[in-house]
Parts: sequence; structure tokens; C-alpha cells
Amino acid sequence: MKIKPLDDRLLVEPIEEESKTASGLYIPDTAKEKPRIGKVIAVGTDEDLKEKVKEGDKILFAKYGGEEVETNGTSFKIIQRSDVLAVIED
Repeated sequence: MKIKPLDDRLLVEPIEEESKTASGLYIPDTAKEKPRIGKVIAVGTDEDLKEKVKEGDKILFAKYGGEEVETNGTSFKIIQRSDVLAVIED
């Protein structure tokens, strides 16, 4: 199944953070926060949004923003423009 976001929405694949601390301790899944950084998979039809965010960009999004969807065993989030906090540049 292919998901194509509409209007001012983005399809984002959340990026899991390290499960190990700097001192070498492993953090269990139950203690981890949900990812807030993700890779943009698809951009909606809003022309202004397409100029600012491109497919493949890394973004920081609101903690409780977006709607979770799963397809072919992969979890994604559909996020509105207002939930995008920043584009991360490496």
C-alpha cells in the first residue's frame, strides 16, 4: 500500500534514538520516549510546504503531533505542518 499525504501534511518515518546511554547502560523500550525526529518520506500537495521541506529531510516534530499509521510492517506518522518544529541540517 502506498500512502500519499494531502494538503499541508507530511508522511514521516520516525527515527529511533540510541537505546544505550553514554555510560553504556541500556534503556528498556518501556522507559524510552517516543521519537521526535523523523525522515520525510512524502510531502503533501501544499506548494509552500514543498519549498520548505523535501523528501529525505530530517525533521523535529511535536511530541504528541501526528497520526500513527502502519503499512507493510513499518510505522509512519502523518504530521501536519503546524507540528513540524524544525528541519535538521547535518
